[in-house]
Amino acid sequence: MADKNGIQSRDRPDSSSLSIGGASAQMPYAPRGESEIVYPASDGKPMGETELHRDALIDALLRLKEHFKDNSAVCVSGYMMMYYVEGNPRKSISPDVFVTFGVGRKQRRIYRIWEEGSPPHFVLEFSSEKTYRNDLRGKKALYAEIGITEYFLCDVEGRYLPTPLMGFRLAGKNYGAIPPNADGSVPSAGLGLELSLREERLGFYDPVLKGWLETPAEAAVAQARRAESAAEREAEARKKAETELARLREEIERMKASSESPSENS
Repeated sequence: MADKNGIQSRDRPDSSSLSIGGASAQMPYAPRGESEIVYPASDGKPMGETELHRDALIDALLRLKEHFKDNSAVCVSGYMMMYYVEGNPRKSISPDVFVTFGVGRKQRRIYRIWEEGSPPHFVLEFSSEKTYRNDLRGKKALYAEIGITEYFLCDVEGRYLPTPLMGFRLAGKNYGAIPPNADGSVPSAGLGLELSLREERLGFYDPVLKGWLETPAEAAVAQARRAESAAEREAEARKKAETELARLREEIERMKASSESPSENS
């Protein structure tokens, strides 16, 4: 069953138990009082529709986590159950990737908007054959209702969305399309980054640092190369200094020898 936003309903029977084979089985989150409401950490669905979508999702998470690793006030997460109505575990959704500023980085089991104090400022969904219609309609309407500032869609296969990369920014209660740059990238004002498809991967470009975001592994390799390059430059500089010092010593020795030699007229 889908709700008014086209989101698949997670409704369960209102009773606190189900009859299974004549026995009574406790519901996974049947309320027995407000303080005992359980918000599940999983909806039982697979993480990605294909390996391509799964890898693209993980890759995007790694790059954003690495980018914001020094800012403890930024939460970068994804494929986490997000609840948006207090007291109603059926009102949930699980964004592929999301970023929230000002809520702090910590290990989370689930994301309850009323406890965090803010909905995500940025959400990214990787659209597929099964999801793109809902991404463009139901989810888009729901995210606007929740108050998510920026909503991005990426079609890594380039087959389902009107354009492989789409961005929307909240204006009032509705989303307006973010105009792409001349090179086809789409800017995210919230992240301060430009999103662009690069060989079936979503790239994030930092226009301030003038570079592409790296995964932790890529960053470690780049750091090692910089350290190696710095060591090579230091070794070369040391070699030049030693060569110059040897030349100066030879020059001094020649000057000493010249000053100590007897004059031709003596």
